[in-house]
Parts: sequence; C-alpha cells; structure tokens
Amino acid sequence: MVGYRRFLPGLSLWLVLLSSSWSSLLFAAEPVLGGADGVKLHRDLIYARPAGQPLALDIYQPVRPGIRAPMPVLLIFHGGGWLINDKSIMQQMAGYVAAKADIVVVNADYRLLSSNHNTTKLNQIVEDALGATLWVQRNIQQYQGDPARVAVTGDSAGGHLAAMVTLAGQNLSSQGFASRTPGFKPSYLPDGESAESIRAAGGIQVQAAVLSYAVFDLQARAFADFETAKNGFWAMGKASARGFFGAGINVHSHPELYRALSPLYLIPKAHQRRLPPQFVHVGSRDTLTTPESARQYVDAVNQAGHHSELHIYPGLNHAFLDNDCNEYLGNCFDRDAKTPLDDIIRFLTETLVVPASDAKPAC
Repeated sequence: MVGYRRFLPGLSLWLVLLSSSWSSLLFAAEPVLGGADGVKLHRDLIYARPAGQPLALDIYQPVRPGIRAPMPVLLIFHGGGWLINDKSIMQQMAGYVAAKADIVVVNADYRLLSSNHNTTKLNQIVEDALGATLWVQRNIQQYQGDPARVAVTGDSAGGHLAAMVTLAGQNLSSQGFASRTPGFKPSYLPDGESAESIRAAGGIQVQAAVLSYAVFDLQARAFADFETAKNGFWAMGKASARGFFGAGINVHSHPELYRALSPLYLIPKAHQRRLPPQFVHVGSRDTLTTPESARQYVDAVNQAGHHSELHIYPGLNHAFLDNDCNEYLGNCFDRDAKTPLDDIIRFLTETLVVPASDAKPAC
C-alpha cells in the first residue's frame, strides 16, 4: 500500500483550509446567480432532520429558453475532511455547471463529525449522503429534473461520500451500522417506506459519478492517524480527536467497519452488479489525495469490468473546485476549475444523454 502518512496536510495547509471555510461562509451571503445566467436558485430546502439537526440543500434550476425537460441532475457533496465547511464552498461550481449545461444541480449539506457535540459517526454522514440522494430522486421532478438520470459528485471527503452512494446504495438496513453487520439507514426516507423496502426495490442507484480528488481508502487513513490530534481537521472543526465510530471502536479491533466505508474495497464484479460510469480526476500536485490513489481505484473499477476514466490535471493541487482563490495551494476557481468542469459537463452530457423524442420543452 502507498504510505498514507504523507497525505496528511501540514499545519500551514490546515490553516489555509480553515481560512477558506471562513471565506465560504461570507461568500454564502452574496447572491449566487443573476438572471442573465438563466438559472433559478432554490435555497436551503430541508431534506432531513437526523438527530434533530436540519440538513439543507440548494437547487440550481436552468430556466433558459429552449431547455428540454426533464433534465439530468448533478448532486454535489462538499469536502473538508468530514469536519469543516458546508455547501456554500461549492457555490461557484454549482452555478457554473447549471449556467453552462442543461443540468439541474443540487448542492447538499450533511452532518459533520463534530455535529451533535462531536458524537456524529462517519457512517451516519454516509447515511446523510444516501438520504440526500433519495430525496433528490423522489422530489427533483418539481424542479424539472429527471429522477432516472442522477449523477453524484463531491470533492475530497465529499468525493468519498459520492463514491459511497455509488457503491453502497444497496447495503441498506434499519439497524444501521451495527458492529460486524454494517449497513446504512438513509437520513431521509419517504413516508411509509423503510431501508428494507428501498433495498427490496433495488436500493439507491445513480446513473453516473464524478469523484474529485476523493478519499478511497478510509482504512488506510485510520492507520495514518486520521483519528488522532495529528489530523488538524479536528482542531479546525473545534472538536476533540476521536475514532470515526466513537469510543471503543478502532481500525485494529473492527477493521470490517473501516473497510465497509472504504470505496476501494466495495467494488463488485460486473457480473454481480453493474456500476454506473465514473469520472475520476485529481491534480498532479495533490499530496493529500494523490494521483496514485486515484489510479489505484480506477484500475480496480476497470479490472472488475466497469467503466471509469481517470484525468490527472497538470500543475493543479488539492481543492481546485472550491470557491475563489487559495494562495497556499496555488488554486483559483476562475483559472483552474473551468477546464475540469468542462470535462465533467462533457462526461455527464454523454453519459446521461436521452433521445430528444423523450424530452419536452421546459415551460
């Protein structure tokens, strides 16, 4: 295995990412899109209230003349080590995609590990991502989105969540993540339905995935001190370091739980279950989620008989899809994000295409 200790960011990177999260909160107060972009913004729609915490999402609905509905849908999960940031840090990405393509974009929040007095478990965050996906599939028609053409995406920790939705949407259980029998209970369930009824109907399935400098091996991250104070995201999230699953559970005593949250170990053979097409990308200078880790995942997906494509962008560092500029990482959205986003739009357009005869002009 690749030595993951070197993937942990240094103190300077932690401070830079923390300043980025502050700027994203300020950015959230500004208007996202103007009428000239042909996008209607539906802000802060509550999709679930796990443990009493409201979780919101924003919907960017293209409303330009000539759009044919229903449109494909892209659901975004933000990054931040599962400990910092919120959906506001992905506003520019969401707005760009909705303005440049006839795609309904959904930008979702989820619980952080520090939520509810630092008691949220990482499997519960995955349940939020699954719940957001299910909510979109059951409600997006109200915004001219097609529930049968949903793609998930995310960057860094959000890329991990998007990968988990893609790979674990059939592993649903009302018992949740019980020891030795890990399963997921989505944070949102339609009235009258259960995790088991959703699973019996085929589970939560998406039609494409875009994984942006994602985390693919949680088990390796745990071995590399991600659950200790050496991981500066705990301090940035104003939380004490602890295990992803709480006290008494660690990677040595319960390795199966860590593997159940590691996309690298969840890839089925194509004859067992067909995965949707996946677009995986990373910057060549990324030392937090490296090109090597992305290539390892893509190779495993393709060797299992599925389709995935890998793009390594020369000169780019981590977090190049986040809002604005990050001087330490050397990224600026306006300069660095647009080529990858155009590639993503191309992938989604080709993957989620529907014959014109099946669509109708939007009203």
